[in-house]
Amino acid sequence: MPPRTPDAPRTVSISAVANHAGVSVATVSRVLNGQAVVKPATRDKVMASVNALGYRVNELARNLRTAESRLLLTLVPDVGNPFYAEIVRGIDSVAREHNYFVLLCDTGADSGREQSYFELLERRRADGAICLDPDTVQHALIKASPGLPWVACCEFDPGVAVPYVGIDNRRAAYDAVTHLLAQGHRHVALLNSDETWLYARQRKQGWLDALTAAGITPAADWCVNVAGLDYDTGNRAAQALMQRATPPTAIFAVSDTLAIGVLAGLRAAGKRVPHDVAVVGFDNIALAAQVEPALTTIAQPMRELGMTAARLLLQRLARPAQKVPGLLLDHQLVVRQSSQA
Repeated sequence: MPPRTPDAPRTVSISAVANHAGVSVATVSRVLNGQAVVKPATRDKVMASVNALGYRVNELARNLRTAESRLLLTLVPDVGNPFYAEIVRGIDSVAREHNYFVLLCDTGADSGREQSYFELLERRRADGAICLDPDTVQHALIKASPGLPWVACCEFDPGVAVPYVGIDNRRAAYDAVTHLLAQGHRHVALLNSDETWLYARQRKQGWLDALTAAGITPAADWCVNVAGLDYDTGNRAAQALMQRATPPTAIFAVSDTLAIGVLAGLRAAGKRVPHDVAVVGFDNIALAAQVEPALTTIAQPMRELGMTAARLLLQRLARPAQKVPGLLLDHQLVVRQSSQA
């Protein structure tokens, strides 16, 4: 006699869950779809029955019925940058609360790669997207794919009809440079990135505003544009600045990863921080407080930026015809040893 094969897993129907909980099938469906119209006590009773019976949602069948994928795209220009990692954590936390999954897309800030991901929206393989790519790339998307459900995070153009969340980069840079001026510095160099980025243009303007307000007219070579935001780029740029006939006494870098590389470059050039050269970064990634000396920086609310972006997207998905506003969150100057002895 052949050995008895194990019984196949029992399939539990939504009707069985409804009978067990003493509610209607429609009520169970509302709970499983995360609709807010169900009373908390009823929701708890339904979920207790779901767990007791081992009910599992047939995602494929549900998606075919509702034309929903429960998938949100997060388009990031560089997944290796810790600044973006913290934003993605914020996005994911809100998405999971509302029974969505997040697909992380590394675009390299390339419009062609970004458009290929947006085709997932056009084919309804994803419900919506959060874009962190440059505003110049976003303009191309708006033109190529009008009407698709997405929001802009950090990089945005308030003049176009796309919800956004970010900070006031110009004001934040102004605060950073004003802090350096208050320490007595008059020659403050800006280590900036490619100005195809909105934040690079805005932070440069904030740097210039602060110097102008102090009666300082910077020379053209005080602003150095670099191709990347990594440690090695900051290291090389700092050493090059120190080789000038009149090197700066302070450096404002537009990201912490650049600024941490600047600290290494200054050490290699035999400069003490902050005694010889002060340094301020931007973002307040975790490593900023751990380097030696600890880095003064502008703190962006990274987790909150991601959470807000996800909420704006879910709001847009729930009410497609409703105008969703853009939001600017607060920044903070965090003073540490790299700018102040």
